Amino acid sequence: MLLATMILQAAAGAALGKAGAALGAALAAFAGAFGIAKIGKSTMESIARQPESSSNLRTAMIITAGMVEGAALFAIIVCLLAIVL
Repeated sequence: MLLATMILQAAAGAALGKAGAALGAALAAFAGAFGIAKIGKSTMESIARQPESSSNLRTAMIITAGMVEGAALFAIIVCLLAIVL
């Protein structure tokens, strides 16, 4: 009886862990999308104010967006690994 109780508790904990990892992956994806949108918005406002510096701003925007996307992708992979393993 004690063994069955321990197995049921372990199974419930594993399901809760997988749900938490899935929620973490969704949160990481949302945060990455929000960050990239905020970067794009700020860059477009800056280009509207100073059109002559658009090439420098666009380059900085692409580099920064790539870094944010890389961090979000890393977080999603870690969460998905937590689900699988």
